[in-house]
Amino acid sequence: MLALLLALAPLPLVEGYAPPKPLPQEPLPSLALRLPQVVRANYLDNGHIEVGYVLLQAAPREASPANLLRLAQEAVRGALEARVSLAEVDLAIYPAPYAGPKDLPLFTASVPKARAPEFLALRTPLGYDRLWLNPGIRQEKPLEAILEDRPRYEGPEAYRAKERAEQILASRVGHRGGVLYHGNPGRPYVALTFDDAPHPLFTPLLLDLLKREGIKATFFVIGRNAEAYPYFIRDLVAAGHELGNHTYHHVRLPGLEPSEIRKELLLCNQVLERLTGVVPRYFRPPGGRYDRTVLQVARDLGLTTVFWTDDPGDYAGLSLPVLEKRLEDHLRPGGIVLLHDNVANTLKVLPVFIRKARAQGLALGTVEGLVLAQR
Repeated sequence: MLALLLALAPLPLVEGYAPPKPLPQEPLPSLALRLPQVVRANYLDNGHIEVGYVLLQAAPREASPANLLRLAQEAVRGALEARVSLAEVDLAIYPAPYAGPKDLPLFTASVPKARAPEFLALRTPLGYDRLWLNPGIRQEKPLEAILEDRPRYEGPEAYRAKERAEQILASRVGHRGGVLYHGNPGRPYVALTFDDAPHPLFTPLLLDLLKREGIKATFFVIGRNAEAYPYFIRDLVAAGHELGNHTYHHVRLPGLEPSEIRKELLLCNQVLERLTGVVPRYFRPPGGRYDRTVLQVARDLGLTTVFWTDDPGDYAGLSLPVLEKRLEDHLRPGGIVLLHDNVANTLKVLPVFIRKARAQGLALGTVEGLVLAQR
């Protein structure tokens, strides 16, 4: 039976695939701010609303809560004056000199235009629910650039063959236990998933777009991102979306000690439970890299490991026609679509993709909905 399945198999989903190198992303339009602490200031729209994002840096002598708040207020005021059409301004302040997101920010905030007077009137960081002040947490590991391409088992060849057979069988019969490769191919339902959430600028635009389309999705959350932007996590839950575990630090898991893998998953679970009161049920390993130990640790924690059937590579700077075609080519009943919540072209192609899925009679929804459709 195993030999027959392998003989009938399409291209394997596990090893032997070299992901494309990401192409340069088209630069986002800039906001003109005169603050010397500004690293960059941009805005973006989803066809309906515009959101601004200001990234700043603060020297140690400026890093008191009161000074950070004043700097944030100057940035919000400047952004709204520079572009009156903004519906919201998000911001993050990092330690100077800014060297990328290897540490958590010192301060973050999200300011809808309607609440700008409230934010600008604050005298202390207390009393505003869309603000986060770093309590002193620092990263134990750098944030790695691990890109999803295909689920890739890392281990002995004998186990790779077994994984290929499991994935092929799942494409024919659907979900069979603690690992989800494919939903029921006989049900017209597709799971829509987004990795690496949340992000300032992008998450509000994506939430607005999904609300307008009447779609619920599953967001696989990086714990450190949830730590720094807790208000976006609350927004996702309030909008009815599902949250999954994408580890705390977004690290490559195969090869780590079981205790380290467990820590990565537990830390993410704990952040999400603290913010929402709910422990995630689903887990996706960064980059799709996994081995038997990763799967076992996830099972021990009560997590179902979720892979995907459709990854168009939206992170790779693809043109809209290519991204749209890749999404459509792999659209199927029981499929699992992988996108990212921080890609501008994803916002542009998503309404088109949703219309094409509906035209084929396919419902888009959460991973939990896919599992329920199995029954």
